[in-house]
Amino acid sequence: MTAVRPRRQTPRNLTSRRIGRWPIIVGAVLAVLVACYAVPAVVLAGEIPPGTTVAGVDIGGYSPQSAERVLARELNEEATRPLILRAGKKTLRLSPRQAGLSIDTAATVADAEGSLSPPGVARALFGSNEVRLRVKVDRERLDAAIANLAKRIDVAPRDGAVRFAGTTPRVTQPRNGIALDRKAAAEAIIAAYPLQREVTLPTKVVAPKVTAAGVKRAVAAARRAVSGPITLTNGGRTATVTPEMIAQHLRFVPDGKGGLRPRFDAEKVALEVQDKLVDGAQAPKDASFKIVNGKPVVVPHRVGMGVDPAALKKDVEQTITGGGSRTIKVSLTKALPKLTTAKARKLGIREKVSSYTTHYPCCPPRVTNIHRIADILDGHLVMPGETFSLNGVVGKRDKARGFVEAPMILNGRYVDDVGGGISQFVTTMFNAVFFGGFEDVQHTPHMYYISRYPAGRESTVSYPQPDFRWRNDSPYGVLITTSYTNTSVTVTFWSTKRYDIESRSSGRYNIQPYKTITETGPDCIPMEGAEGFSIDVWRIFKKNGKEIRREKFHTVYAPEPKLICKKKE
Repeated sequence: MTAVRPRRQTPRNLTSRRIGRWPIIVGAVLAVLVACYAVPAVVLAGEIPPGTTVAGVDIGGYSPQSAERVLARELNEEATRPLILRAGKKTLRLSPRQAGLSIDTAATVADAEGSLSPPGVARALFGSNEVRLRVKVDRERLDAAIANLAKRIDVAPRDGAVRFAGTTPRVTQPRNGIALDRKAAAEAIIAAYPLQREVTLPTKVVAPKVTAAGVKRAVAAARRAVSGPITLTNGGRTATVTPEMIAQHLRFVPDGKGGLRPRFDAEKVALEVQDKLVDGAQAPKDASFKIVNGKPVVVPHRVGMGVDPAALKKDVEQTITGGGSRTIKVSLTKALPKLTTAKARKLGIREKVSSYTTHYPCCPPRVTNIHRIADILDGHLVMPGETFSLNGVVGKRDKARGFVEAPMILNGRYVDDVGGGISQFVTTMFNAVFFGGFEDVQHTPHMYYISRYPAGRESTVSYPQPDFRWRNDSPYGVLITTSYTNTSVTVTFWSTKRYDIESRSSGRYNIQPYKTITETGPDCIPMEGAEGFSIDVWRIFKKNGKEIRREKFHTVYAPEPKLICKKKE
């Protein structure tokens, strides 16, 4: 028989021994790796790993404190130099300090210290390590700097607009604006600092609220608005709103949809036409003043019926947009007058502040004109801050209102003209203005000196120029009252007295003799002849006896020729 050899089996204790060796092997490898890391780590402890750079500056081998000093020194120029900012065609400079930007050396070095990880040690042993530069940002200062940049960069969009010059529509075409993208600009500046000197700042286009198409539609509406008058009716009463009035009180405003819509100031127009549309017995009546025992007393206002401005506004705007008739039936509503009793009492009209009288011989035609203009202006009220214009209030002098022909100076000669001679009244009012302490805006002395007037304190007037204007520069109202006789006219101002006024005059100087000339013709008016001269007048303002200021008026009078009128032979 053949003997069978039994299978050889690995003893169990031998397998166990082999498995038990692996932990020893792995442990040995780990020990080697730990040793490879630990030895350099121990050696490098307390120092920045070799080969560590920040923004090109080598800080390897330095202690953290030394590394911070090296970075601060080497990067000082980059850290402090201004940034060059470009936005569109604009170039600006920005100081890092002003923007709240600075290098954070401590945080940067701390990042470098963190490089003692196994990968960091490996890089230190076998290569280099670039650490990102850290930056400090004072957000409050950066936001303020960005806001200041925006003021210099931003260009507001120009809305399209339509305005009137007289009755002609004038167009402003829209234009895009530019705005700095503040959030993106801040990010760009932070990203660039400190190594990148030039920065392009992002901007946004800002579209106007009113488009070119909207302007085009508004121009058509504006032309339609002034294409003719608008007739207002109330029963048998009518009033005309002229194209000039329409243009004066009409504006075009953004409608929020890229266009323009008409806005009509109906309140002012309603007051202008009210007298024609509402019976005087029904109309509201302004508070007024009367003089009682030498003191101004308020006469209360009266509530009445007036043109409803809200309804008028709606109707006119509908007409302008093309959906309404140019004849409008007005609605009436309960109305207060422009000057109520309460407003009148707040005007501070409580005493006489100035009064002046001039004299003339009785009773040539010019006296009629003096009396007529005095009647028109008696009781006239000038509000605080308002500029009084004689031509604006009285208008052109004509026979329909009672003015007559009388001599006046024109081109160096006396000629007859309707309203001639009212310079006597103007001179009287000018002196009331002078001694009331109110602001002289426009007065024109006569070409020749007229002996019935105070030299250097007088004024002429004509229509439309020269006008006579003064401004109520006080916080109080001024009530004008007038009175006259056949040989004198008086103008008195009532308000609250502010100053005591004195007048001082120089002597006459630069005396110019007059010439004698002879003329013929049916329109020749003789002239007496008078010397020409210059004179200075000072208006001295005083309060509590002390001079506050003074104002000089310099006047030059031409010599008035002695004109002899001869008949043609």
